[in-house]
Amino acid sequence: MSDTPAFVSVKLPGGLVTQAREAAQTMRRSVASQIEYWATLGMALEHAGLSTSDSRALIARQERAAYGNPRATMPVSPELDDLQAHVLALSKSGALSARAQEAVAGSKARTGRGKGRKSA
Repeated sequence: MSDTPAFVSVKLPGGLVTQAREAAQTMRRSVASQIEYWATLGMALEHAGLSTSDSRALIARQERAAYGNPRATMPVSPELDDLQAHVLALSKSGALSARAQEAVAGSKARTGRGKGRKSA
């Protein structure tokens, strides 16, 4: 048996929790499951070779688009544009979501969270 506890408390920015709560309702998940899902997606992208600077650039582009900034669609670099197109294609095909769901299900199975637990 591992010494690692099944659950730990962490502090997260209020805005992130609010966004997770809104997304969780749409996807019929708990807030914790939504954050775990997003973290799993991030890990999958990182393992696929997404660098920290690429991640920051994509996040900045997404945030600019959310605020209606016309620079949001301007090319940053050919590599980043290719990467964004690839991530969007994976997302649209369902492959990224399926991989994340498999990872979350595997995590729940390892910790015993998937059985008899009601989502909040």
